[in-house]
Amino acid sequence: MSLQSTDPIADLLTRIRNAAMVGKTEVRVPSSKLKKVVAEQLKKNNYLAEVKTEAGKPRDTLVITINKPGENSTFTELTRLSKPGRRVYVSASDIPKVKSGRGLVLVSTSKGVITGREAVKQRLGGELLLKVY
Repeated sequence: MSLQSTDPIADLLTRIRNAAMVGKTEVRVPSSKLKKVVAEQLKKNNYLAEVKTEAGKPRDTLVITINKPGENSTFTELTRLSKPGRRVYVSASDIPKVKSGRGLVLVSTSKGVITGREAVKQRLGGELLLKVY
């Protein structure tokens, strides 16, 4: 199996979704800077329990704890918005609200990957990465 993926964020989200559906509490994915930032943002907004990096020989591994044992996952849907074949860019005024503000959208801006609320406050547009609720 190849470690390369054409869309590493979609691969990360799919692995997290699949692990949550079968009741696993932890998932391990090959690490990258973007995957780590996305996972940290999801942890900061209480959609993931913990994010750690383990050193490895060919590359590091990102260990993501979805939830504590015996608990349900805190998200119901993780969806990739911008894809390699169809990038979605928005201005600060066009950033969508997810479930009337109960969910969140991650935006890749010139200041890094931030939530939609932070992007609106800072008046930054960018590429819509994903939505979660």
